[in-house]
Amino acid sequence: MHQEANPQPAATDPVPVHRSGVYRRPDNSRVLLRPFLPGGDERAREIIGRILANSKMGMARGLRNVIKRFSHTHADIDSLFSKRCADLQHLLPRGTELTPTQSLLIGAYFTSEFSLQSAALFNPSIVPHPNQDGVPPGALRFVMSLRATGEGHISSIEFRGGLISAEGELDFDPVSPWVTTPEIQYPRQRRADLVATLLDLEFDSHFVDAAFSSLDEEFEMGDLVEILRHPEHWGCPVDKSPFECEHERKAVKEAILWAVQGDYLVEFSSSLALSERVIFPASPSERSGIEDARFVRFFDDDGRSRYYATYTASDGKSIMPQLIETEDFLNFRLRPLHGPVARNKGMALFPRKIDGKYAMLGRQGGVNLSIMFSDDVLYWSEHETLLKPRETWEYVQIGNCGSPIETKAGWLVLTHGVGAVRNYSIGAVLLDIDDPRKVIGRLREPLLEPLEHERDGYVPNVVYSCGSLIHNGWLVLPYAVSDHATTSALVRLDELLARLTS
Repeated sequence: MHQEANPQPAATDPVPVHRSGVYRRPDNSRVLLRPFLPGGDERAREIIGRILANSKMGMARGLRNVIKRFSHTHADIDSLFSKRCADLQHLLPRGTELTPTQSLLIGAYFTSEFSLQSAALFNPSIVPHPNQDGVPPGALRFVMSLRATGEGHISSIEFRGGLISAEGELDFDPVSPWVTTPEIQYPRQRRADLVATLLDLEFDSHFVDAAFSSLDEEFEMGDLVEILRHPEHWGCPVDKSPFECEHERKAVKEAILWAVQGDYLVEFSSSLALSERVIFPASPSERSGIEDARFVRFFDDDGRSRYYATYTASDGKSIMPQLIETEDFLNFRLRPLHGPVARNKGMALFPRKIDGKYAMLGRQGGVNLSIMFSDDVLYWSEHETLLKPRETWEYVQIGNCGSPIETKAGWLVLTHGVGAVRNYSIGAVLLDIDDPRKVIGRLREPLLEPLEHERDGYVPNVVYSCGSLIHNGWLVLPYAVSDHATTSALVRLDELLARLTS
């Protein structure tokens, strides 16, 4: 009986996946110093009074104990305490001249440690590092972003670096014991962006237009001071009562302050290791966390590149999709996305324009995978459905697992599907390279499912990724297990594309 030497795999056979078996788990020792103000201003004044009433010897002994206990986990802790004390000058008794010891001790009492990863370290994305100098032949230096979730389920963005070998294996750089958050600055902002944010929130257009009528097309934070000081100058429509107008003006004023702080800059010193840099929630829209950053290296039409990341800002009541932009992973700008369809989680930007327009994947409605195009990377007004759940393992919903990857066969999109018992799997589809609205290939079976030992975690039965890359013929796929830890897998690109195009 004749037997075929190299039988072709069936369409339902799983694509071979090589799992690393190495897991990067949460580390409770990764702590950040954050402002601490228990009980409001009155209680703070009482605490300061107790500190100042202590003897010189008692204060010196107390400060020595604090420095001894905490200086090994925080670089330049004296400066951190001094700065924190400076923030509290308005609470000091009038005419108080502080000694250096008093200043440091007050700063220490109004500072607390926050464990960045006490709950989870997960949902990774990976991109080529902007600096490839000195990389061994065949290797690639990478940047991996990770969602770190700590006390109160507050999430931030951590980074890791390392090398991918010619065989696709990940070798991580040592993780520094230090963790640093940068100073926050506010750039010039576009009036149109802020107006769009407020209209997205469905505020009355009369008050929104009136509030910004005297602003230039671009303005600084200080330009808003006079406008917000006199909201009564915004007028009142004839169809509203004075009481309704006063209520609406107050709501718009609060929303302006909320929205304008959502556009900010963070800058890290070049002396900091990549693992020492943390983007911690800084705006009111992010007070409950920064979730699931999907980084992508984006190429402009002239060949220059930068990095974008879409993420979800949460304030505990609502979500706001936002965009990060950086060229060097030292200086970042974070700002809201606008438009009628920029209201959902899981948005992922294509790595270049298509027919002169930015392209984005999304999950409008929470069930289907959609695609959208725009002339402005910050504004998204229309979408169309790209994929609906089809297989049993994605009956609940389907979404993306990061930005599309350009290949010779088309745009490779890793998807997530949710099935029975809220089991998350990772799949793959292939989109036409010239018109990504056309689906030209789709796996019938998951590319990756949770192994038995990966099913237990903060959220059980989940494998999930926020971004992959291709290197030397390998699809390098970092992924999270059960919203708790992070690992990785390798897939031969040619085998995956052959299955998608068969």
